[in-house]
Amino acid sequence: MKEPGLDGRHRDNDGEIQQKRSDTLNKNLSRPIPQFSPNATLGTMRERTGKVSEEAVRRAAAKIKK
Repeated sequence: MKEPGLDGRHRDNDGEIQQKRSDTLNKNLSRPIPQFSPNATLGTMRERTGKVSEEAVRRAAAKIKK
């Protein structure tokens, strides 16, 4: 069995860190992104910011004025 990476996050078969599903609601994230509606999906937030990872979306959203 392969050992997990040092960060302990789940990885897919290629060894890349698995991203959250795009249908995840903002209100269900561990730390909701305040610049978006609680019912906004992660997919929508990714489209609006042009970023993929949750942390990159969070940083880009901080720069967007609501």
